Amino acid sequence: MILFVSLVLDLLSFTLVLPLFPHLLTFYKSQPSSTLLTTIFTHLNTFKSRFSRPISPHFDTILLGGLLGSLFSLLQALASPLIGHLSDRHGRRTALLFSLVGNIVSCLLWVCASTFPIFLASRVVGGLTEGNVQLALAIAADISDAQERGGSMALVGVAFSVAFTMGPMIGAMLSGWVKRKENPFMVAAGGALGLVMVEMVFVWLFLPETRPKTQPAKKEDTGVKKEETKEEVKDGYLTLLSLTHFLFLLTFSGLEFSLTFMTYDLFSYTSAHNGRLLGFIGLLASLLQGGFVRRANPGMVTKLGLLSCAASFAVLSRTETELGLYLGASGLAVTSACVVTGLTTLASLRIGERERGRVMGGFRSAGQIGRALGPVLFCTLYWWAGRTTAYTIGGAAMVGVCVVAWRGLVVPRGVGETEKKRV
Repeated sequence: MILFVSLVLDLLSFTLVLPLFPHLLTFYKSQPSSTLLTTIFTHLNTFKSRFSRPISPHFDTILLGGLLGSLFSLLQALASPLIGHLSDRHGRRTALLFSLVGNIVSCLLWVCASTFPIFLASRVVGGLTEGNVQLALAIAADISDAQERGGSMALVGVAFSVAFTMGPMIGAMLSGWVKRKENPFMVAAGGALGLVMVEMVFVWLFLPETRPKTQPAKKEDTGVKKEETKEEVKDGYLTLLSLTHFLFLLTFSGLEFSLTFMTYDLFSYTSAHNGRLLGFIGLLASLLQGGFVRRANPGMVTKLGLLSCAASFAVLSRTETELGLYLGASGLAVTSACVVTGLTTLASLRIGERERGRVMGGFRSAGQIGRALGPVLFCTLYWWAGRTTAYTIGGAAMVGVCVVAWRGLVVPRGVGETEKKRV
């Protein structure tokens, strides 16, 4: 529960900015001195002009927000293995506290972000130091055995769903308070800073060190232990899981990001409409994670999520009604609840205690690369070929991910016989 509370505080702080991106970028674009932002929009319009179909200027700020999200994910991909290694060497609690210091610096920069370069710097610092999620996964693995692992990872997923449902609403509310001309989003930034500082005090006071204490090996046993560790970390099973993680998020993040374009094209949705849709997805995902996902075996959970994603692509490629939209969104909620949690559980069951932070950081890094590339690639396909073709190709790609992963998504060697029988 200590882990859950700290993670909710962290993710609430992270998600406050999400609904504000369009307004933030519009504000910075209106500044006469925003040379960097003007240059970015010039290149963005050059990119848009290469497509035969017209692309509404309505999407400019959404696209730039997506590019900032991709930058954040790429920085996370670079930083995750290093943060994991530091947690193996110096402890999870110590690594988490240092990560929170970076988060505080990021939020302070946002509070002072009267210009776009300062805001961009806050995102860069945040991307390089945000290690809370991967450290939470490592801590969840430290404190649970094979039978409890799925439930522990699902608890992390529930924290995600709660934060991504509540955080954007809180951010939108705070952005309406006491606006200052030089930085109208200072109150929301201050709210994010306050949450991170509360989290840091909470972690300092209540979170114990969970990294397993490794006993010095006897001299005659040293070679065997090294060989076992090497086999445990560098094997085809983890490679398959990392590849599945990458391919899944490469495809799924494109669908997530393009959903806004689809709702605008088909139904002229406003931010409020999209907020209700995303809230529906988050609420359903949290209910699934708190109930079904934490009790079911991780292999079945992952397969169900992959199939659900393929079905959502199929529905959204053809629908012309809001009923069809919400049916597809229900499939996305199942996907959000199942796939990453299932894959992370399977990976944690295979990774040994000595290098858990580093290897899980590498596993997360593979997913972050997919999340960084997916929106750019899929939006290019969406505008070049249209919604029906893009979503049909996306669905076919997700079926391909299912085929690649299907036979390998089983509980790995090293898990007890009781757990094998249960799965």
